[in-house]
Amino acid sequence: MQQALFGGGCFWCTEAVFLQLKGVDKVISGYAGGRTQQPSYEDICTGETQHAEVIRIDFDEAQISFAQLLDVFFATHDPTTLNRQGNDVGTQYRSVIYYFNAEQQQQAQHAIEALQADGLQIVTELSPAPVFYPAEDYHQNFFARNPSQGYCNFAIPPKLMKLRSKFQDLLKPD
Repeated sequence: MQQALFGGGCFWCTEAVFLQLKGVDKVISGYAGGRTQQPSYEDICTGETQHAEVIRIDFDEAQISFAQLLDVFFATHDPTTLNRQGNDVGTQYRSVIYYFNAEQQQQAQHAIEALQADGLQIVTELSPAPVFYPAEDYHQNFFARNPSQGYCNFAIPPKLMKLRSKFQDLLKPD
């Protein structure tokens, strides 16, 4: 298994997207990139810890590549808006790719450069993977456990529709 560490706004949204992909074994919502050890959700919501809401993805490279995960990442959030995804505003919602090795760094840099060549102003941070802190249990698999929650109903279905329309070949079988 390989790992990827992405922040693309609310981790409930990104988790729901990446759990749909074949080759993805596990997605854990959490926090990374800040200066406080063992932060809580309440801590990071202040924006003062500098953590981002992130997901750690455990994936099988034989079934899905890091480059394919990057394609999904960039297609299912807005990498052009600094510290904001929709109504979620603050440094904790920044677009970020934390890489675990030189190959991931190179692939992520190439993906960013390709989008910039298409005229997009990409603000996605690209940094070495810092310490990852899993979020509280109630955040894990949140959308599947809370499908009628208001925020989930508003923010997640459009992302899943985009995923299904653009990446049908990467989806787990029903």
